[in-house]
Amino acid sequence: MIDTTLKSQIIPLVSIIMPAYNSSKTIRDSIQSVCHQTYPNWELLIIDDCSEEDIESIAHEFKDQRIRYYRLPTNQGVAYARNKGISEAQGQYLAFLDSDDLWHPRKLFNQVSFMQKYHYAFTYTWYRQFSGDIHHLGNLVKTKTVVDYRELLKGNDIGCLTVMIDRSQVRDISMPSQRHEDYITWLNILKQGGKAYSLPKELAYYRKEKGSLTSNKWKSLTWTWQVYRKNQKLSLFMALFYMIYYIIEGIYKHYFYHITQ
Repeated sequence: MIDTTLKSQIIPLVSIIMPAYNSSKTIRDSIQSVCHQTYPNWELLIIDDCSEEDIESIAHEFKDQRIRYYRLPTNQGVAYARNKGISEAQGQYLAFLDSDDLWHPRKLFNQVSFMQKYHYAFTYTWYRQFSGDIHHLGNLVKTKTVVDYRELLKGNDIGCLTVMIDRSQVRDISMPSQRHEDYITWLNILKQGGKAYSLPKELAYYRKEKGSLTSNKWKSLTWTWQVYRKNQKLSLFMALFYMIYYIIEGIYKHYFYHITQ
């Protein structure tokens, strides 16, 4: 399906990076959501992080030449797996989808059209949380319209499963082996200048894992502090300044934001 919003009817290749580790129960649905895209010119790079389960057989079930499977010899973690996918990617555009998340069928089509129309280098979209299966939908996560480096320091408003990056404009894309690796990556890109823009459409579905909410929040606070101090090298004062913003936004999203949805 080709739309006039795509410049000169050119359909650039989109490289989709999918790290996988022991995800045999969910990865079929994730792959299927890519195969169902109305946008035809994509490649899916499945990076098996040395799973104990047979991910390769599942990948080959689809018999689609656009799907490429790689198995890492040892377990290296999600950041390493994504970097392997980035290094093998051949497309102009880069997108990310974990092996338990899903996309709307028009995700790629709408986002490429959006980026080509405005010549954006870095975009993201709204997404909805779900648990168990796609029929148990949860909160819709609406994002800020646009963020720059300083705005993103106040908290990560960008879901990894919604990101698309134009590699002709953003050359150096690499994820560090550190907690909140995707957040750090977006910060490092925006630190060089420029902005990231939101396409205000529900185009992705994030599987929310069960677990201790309190425990996860405390971990996230600790990891965010490490991002500020050790990775972004913020002064103690500036790290405290942005941490306060991060906490306030977290409280708002948890207690007030979803009430208005």
